[in-house]
Amino acid sequence: MFKDRIDAGTQLAEKLFEFKKENVVVLAIPRGGLPLGAIIAKALNAPLDVALTKKIGHPFNKEYAIGAVSLENIVLNDAIGVTKGYIKEETTRLRIKLKDRHDQYYKNNVPQNLKDKSVIIVDDGIATGNTILVTIELVKMQDPKKIVVAIPVAPPTTVHKLEDYPEIDEVICLETPYNFHAVGQFYEEFFQVSDQEAIKLLEESNENIST
Repeated sequence: MFKDRIDAGTQLAEKLFEFKKENVVVLAIPRGGLPLGAIIAKALNAPLDVALTKKIGHPFNKEYAIGAVSLENIVLNDAIGVTKGYIKEETTRLRIKLKDRHDQYYKNNVPQNLKDKSVIIVDDGIATGNTILVTIELVKMQDPKKIVVAIPVAPPTTVHKLEDYPEIDEVICLETPYNFHAVGQFYEEFFQVSDQEAIKLLEESNENIST
């Protein structure tokens, strides 16, 4: 159990300190990953960026992810009863939202170059892992040196799935409870992070990198 995202980010940063000697970019999943990403980026004196992805929910249960999409790619699970038409419509709808978010987040920021970098992908927790997988496909296109996934909490099955994924070099997860229902159950405080808060964290983090 974590007090809040600051507590989780602080604990994760301690586990990631070995990466301080590497050429690192911290890539946070909006919006909940930004508070953790900012703490980790500060600890490693590394730039912070965002991974703009969205989950595709099942047509009968939007909270259940059957895949995830970015502006460039898509990852899908086998989902019984889901039509190609639904996937196409959801992909189009979500990409419109992602384009709007891209314009918001990069109004005063420039995307980081990930080529030959050690990329640490951070979120406040993972359920199915689909959002992380589509993020990894996105990162892989930029030819990084290493891809590390760092999260406070995830179910054991998801951690094993990520560890077996060939594009991931290392998975760091602080807690792997079997009674996993939702990320928020492992936080005492789990308030929603607004886009405005996330953008402010991104801008302040990169202003404070020491040269």
